[in-house]
Amino acid sequence: MSELAELLADEEESALEAELQRDLAAFRQELARYELQTYLDGEHDRCDAILTIHPGAGGTESQDWALMLHRMYLRWIERSGLSASVLDFQEGEEAGIKDSTIEVRGDHAYGYLRAEVGVHRLVRISPFDFNQRRHTSFASVFVYPEIEEGGEVELRDDELRIDTFRSSGAGGQHVNKTESAVRITHLPTGIVVQCQAERSQHRNRESALKVLRARLYHQQREAERKRAAKLEATKKEIAWGSQIRSYVLHPYTLVKDHRTGHQSGNVQAVLDGDLDGFIEAYLRARPGENRGGQGGNAVSGASGKEASAHE
Repeated sequence: MSELAELLADEEESALEAELQRDLAAFRQELARYELQTYLDGEHDRCDAILTIHPGAGGTESQDWALMLHRMYLRWIERSGLSASVLDFQEGEEAGIKDSTIEVRGDHAYGYLRAEVGVHRLVRISPFDFNQRRHTSFASVFVYPEIEEGGEVELRDDELRIDTFRSSGAGGQHVNKTESAVRITHLPTGIVVQCQAERSQHRNRESALKVLRARLYHQQREAERKRAAKLEATKKEIAWGSQIRSYVLHPYTLVKDHRTGHQSGNVQAVLDGDLDGFIEAYLRARPGENRGGQGGNAVSGASGKEASAHE
């Protein structure tokens, strides 16, 4: 680029100028990507991640919103060159979902997704309201770093209660006729996890242990850092006034992150997975927050016994 600039200083050449502009744009994009990665130096930022989504109060409305978030994150994962496996997906009675757990694999998966932890709020004209009134719905998102087996978390067989049951929802005859779904209860803490996405009971058991290991590690780190009091003070209910981000579809269209002020008027693009601007704004604003921990605001339903209530 320096050589092209020198040539342009001696003579005017539109082709050279266009080439320089292209190279400069590519350089700026690469520099911004590199700069962003300098913020991802937390202990587990390079790890794979386990992302969970729970609807808040509001029944079908919130369950439908949770499903919209589930799709949004799957699309962001695809756009980002990461890979996803749905470990648990519990459908709602009428629409939406009661719970979703996604394993996200790829470089810095946890480092990026820790920016999404918190309560997400949706404002729209309800498709389930015959009178077409405006409704506000809430759902919580939590992210754990994936901890390798044999690492810092020890799972003892005598501390686990493992139950099997028939999977629910879509999946074909095999899914509904065999007890392939697995639920594991960690007796000392009361943490309950379940997986039913695979046809194999063995695979579901492995996935459930993976989720349990991540959640236990998170709990241990919180105890080690003696942050229990601070965590309780920052916990938020999945309700009004606690949201980290609002998605407004009516009476205007806007997505706004209340932590950073970053916003976008293209709500549909955001729901289609265009989250990079929000994640980047968060990482630049809070590069060192909660390194090695959960990142973002803690929310009700994210910790052990509270999360099990969503089962």
